[in-house]
Amino acid sequence: MADFTLPPLPYEKTALEGFLSEQTLTFHHDKHLNAYVDTSNKLKKGTSFEDESIENIIRKAQPGPLFNNVAQVFNHTFYFKCLCAETKKPSAKLMEMIEKSFESYETFIDMFKSSAVGNFGSGWTWLCVNNGALEILNTSNAANPLTMGKTPILCVDVWEHAYYLDYQNRRADYLKDFVNHIDWDFVESNLP
Repeated sequence: MADFTLPPLPYEKTALEGFLSEQTLTFHHDKHLNAYVDTSNKLKKGTSFEDESIENIIRKAQPGPLFNNVAQVFNHTFYFKCLCAETKKPSAKLMEMIEKSFESYETFIDMFKSSAVGNFGSGWTWLCVNNGALEILNTSNAANPLTMGKTPILCVDVWEHAYYLDYQNRRADYLKDFVNHIDWDFVESNLP
């Protein structure tokens, strides 16, 4: 398997203006994510993981530098794909799953935002499929639902570098805007 490469953003860096600035996306994608890609490639070289996929490394690697960097490649790539410029709504199929698991779309949105705002320190808030139901999960640092046997379908990055240039310490405002930029088509494409 070839080295991991920096995946392109699925939109222009100016597409999310008013939510995330071009400056934020440049630093977050081109610098932070690229550093994780480069470090992952260096750390896996000459190991039993050299030819493994990102997902397999996440599932098999012990906690430590290789896991942390590879998981951050996955987490960041996934996060950027969860975003879009326009406001979308879930399809009927996904809306039915949301309503079954959270009673209503509005309740889900409130719970997701609240969970992400309350996620202490640096980490991620995920919407996962677990035994056929949807659940919200907070993880810290590079942790990932794949290690728990859960299928991630949506995530938000709550590390401060994801929003600090645009929102400073106002994580709640970042989350309020995030939910209006979810690419629900991508979310649904992750359903098992």
